Order: sequence, then structure tokens, then C-alpha cells
Amino acid sequence: MLVALVVMVPETVVTGDAVVLDVQIAQLPVRAVSAMIDIAVIMVGYIIGVLLWATTLTQFDDALSAAILIIFTVLVIVGYPVVFETATRGRTLGKIAMGLRVVSDDGGPERFRQALFRALAGFIEIWTFMGGPAVICSLISPRGKRIGDVFAGTVVISERGPKLPPPPLMPPALTWWASSLELSALTPDQAELARQFLARAPELTSHVRDEMAYRIVSDISTRISPPPPPGVPPQYVIAAVLAERHRRELARLRPSGPPAPPPPVYPTAPPPGPVAPPQTGADRFVPPA
Repeated sequence: MLVALVVMVPETVVTGDAVVLDVQIAQLPVRAVSAMIDIAVIMVGYIIGVLLWATTLTQFDDALSAAILIIFTVLVIVGYPVVFETATRGRTLGKIAMGLRVVSDDGGPERFRQALFRALAGFIEIWTFMGGPAVICSLISPRGKRIGDVFAGTVVISERGPKLPPPPLMPPALTWWASSLELSALTPDQAELARQFLARAPELTSHVRDEMAYRIVSDISTRISPPPPPGVPPQYVIAAVLAERHRRELARLRPSGPPAPPPPVYPTAPPPGPVAPPQTGADRFVPPA
């Protein structure tokens, strides 16, 4: 009997430190609602500014008043997203309301230059052409980018995506092995498949669980180095790999602070005795005889 896990893999972003992050790309309808909120805020601010302009600049000649109005219009439309996205690291009022954020393609926070490029492009693709080019480009782009995102090197992500289950705990007897792993060749698809397997393992029959566990470990073993210690049940190997991958992601994303204490020195061989079971939902796994 063939059983497959349905894997819904989120979009991946590779940071400058070569850390692969799983992020949820913002969908076009959500971005449209966010843009409508921002447009409403801009229009309210613009109307207030025009009223002030009409009451305070009547003493100037028409040419100067028109020039001031044009400059004010550009500053409001371009300045609003630049100021908010720079101050809040990629969020405007509309994005805050919809749980969105603009980040760099490498997963880092949006910079002032990128916010300026997005705002200038938005003045043309959103305000001049009523959002038509932005919608078409977002539909064509596999990552939902509009023209401004393409030129600025940014992507809009959702911070309210489906919550992933907590990573499995590290099996204590495999800590020495996991700390020396080379995980750069492990793809997000493989990690997500392994994570979903551990989450669903208690629901599977023993025969299907054993078969899938060995198949997943065989696939993972070709992507990591050194190979798993002999005789270790495959679900322990999966738990150790995922726990170590998660630990390294958190360590590289954590802001710099005081130097961390030196790592403990682990033995070069697995400690004697049976392997302690991991504290995960897959603790009922029994390898085939």
C-alpha cells in the first residue's frame, strides 16, 4: 500500500549567512486590501494638506501655488511609504493591519534605498496607471512581486501564516553527532517532509510508519555529513537533524550580543548504552524486525 504525505512547503528565503528561512509569501488579495488602507490614509492626509494649502497660500501667485501643490503631492505619495517602511522595517499602516512586511530577497530587513525604489515605482505603477502594472506583475511573478519589488530586490511576506508545529527535541545521545553535521545540502522540501512525518507518525500504521521513516532517512543521509551512527532508529535521526537545523537557524538570526560560552566538548564516538528516545510525538515508532 502506497501512502504519501501531502507537503505544503512555504516559500524559502536564503539569508546572507546561507540560512534557509521558511516564509509565507503574501497573497495578492491581502496585498490589495493593504494597499487600499494605505491609499485611504494617504488620501485623508492629502485632503488635509490641500485644505491647509488653500487657506494659507492664497497670497502667492498661481504658478508658485501650483508648484507647491505638485511638490506636496509627490512628497505625500512617495514620502508616506518611505518613512513608514524605513521606520518600522518594512511595514506601513496597511501592512500592519494585514500582518504583512517587506523584506529583502536575502531575508534581511528592508533598507531605506529599497523603500525609496518601491515608493518611486509605486507612484508610476499604482497611482499613474491605477495599479494595473502592479497586479499584472504580481500575477506573473512566482513570488508575487510587483515592479517596485523587482527593482528594489524585496518581497512582501505574511507574518500571520499558518503556525508550524514546534521542532522536535534533540535526542540526548545524538547531540554529539548532530553538532558536527553539515546541513547545507539539506533542502527545505526534505526538512518539511521529515517534519510532517514526525507530526503524523502516531496516526500511521506501524508498517507504513517504518517504511516511510527508512525512506526519509535514506534520502536525508545523502544530503548530510557525517552519516548517522549505525543502529540508531530512523525516527531519532530525523528528530536530531530537524532539532539541529532549527537550533542553527535561531543562532544565526539572533542579534549580536555578548559572546556565547564555548560549546561543550562532545565525545568522538556515541556513548555506550541504548539510545534515549526523543521527546516527540513519534515516540511510538518501532523499527521493523
